[in-house]
Amino acid sequence: MRALKDGLTRILELGVISMFAALVCVVLWGVVSRFVLSEPSRWTEELATFLLTWVALLGAAVGLSRKQHLGVDYLVNQLHPEARMFLQVMVQCLVVAFACSAMVYGGTMLVTETLHAGQLTPALGIRMGFVYLAMPISGLFMVLFGLEEILALLSPLSGRLVDVDMPENLAASSQSVDQESR
Repeated sequence: MRALKDGLTRILELGVISMFAALVCVVLWGVVSRFVLSEPSRWTEELATFLLTWVALLGAAVGLSRKQHLGVDYLVNQLHPEARMFLQVMVQCLVVAFACSAMVYGGTMLVTETLHAGQLTPALGIRMGFVYLAMPISGLFMVLFGLEEILALLSPLSGRLVDVDMPENLAASSQSVDQESR
């Protein structure tokens, strides 16, 4: 399961990097066409907005996979190891529930409705449903990454009952307190 997650994360990273590079080129062309050529491109702002949407949503899935999302680590690290484990599992369950309901289900409904409505973007003429596909795709990745994290946390062989980004000196003092309490 870990190899699958790492492979999916790498594919997502390459996609986000490619989209970000395209975003930089599109914005640069928009600036050049406006200020150097004095003939502004009509499509650059629209495409840049769509690329930024995809980069943000897929980038959030990459961040979740790499555990680089925001968190209140200090308070979590003060908890007893069993309470910390329970809290980490509950947080992942909430992430999976939100991603399933809002992003996958809600995003799929949004994509379906806009494709049926035939809504097109003004400058590029792209169907808006394709632009909105970023939400359910990102949600699916978040669900997969969240489920993998839950399984890893609950696996007795994982040894993942660790402090969340805890500095070494605090981790050492926490371990000594745990040993004393036993």
